[in-house]
Amino acid sequence: MSERELIERARRGDPAAEREIYEAHVDRIFRLAYRMCGRGDLAEDFTQETFVKAFGALGEFRGESSLSTWLHAIATRVVLNGLRSVKRHETRAEPLEAADRQESTPEPPDPDLKSRLTAALDGLEDHYRIVVVMHDLEGYTHDEIGAALGIAEGSSKARLSRARAMLREELAPYAMEWMG
Repeated sequence: MSERELIERARRGDPAAEREIYEAHVDRIFRLAYRMCGRGDLAEDFTQETFVKAFGALGEFRGESSLSTWLHAIATRVVLNGLRSVKRHETRAEPLEAADRQESTPEPPDPDLKSRLTAALDGLEDHYRIVVVMHDLEGYTHDEIGAALGIAEGSSKARLSRARAMLREELAPYAMEWMG
């Protein structure tokens, strides 16, 4: 059965078609959500919310891009909005007095490359981090990223280039350590 037929069946409310769409795309949506937010519990929630929104809006899918690209655009918006909400909540979670009790001594540097890279990636602004995750970690093309984020392909390339430069700058102090 073609993707178009499957979508039409799902639009008519066929649960088997919805299940087939879900199973075909859930792993990639989860990986994208996880890499964007770094927490399994949030990634699961964001993945489910993506599919709830997608099935609710399936009538609006025009087929100008692939279903996968459309789902990833929804997932990206869900994760970004969800992260804003989480950040607002976490910002308010600690009382102001807790800041006075915090020690000001910096933590010793972590010798683990993976943790340093993760920290550097997490330090990027969302619009840079998402492009790095989608392109370098998940293998999306700039055309797919542009469609998912609603930006031009050239903007995706520019953001990736800028993000890589920021990562190089952030990780430069550790380069000699890793080179042995």
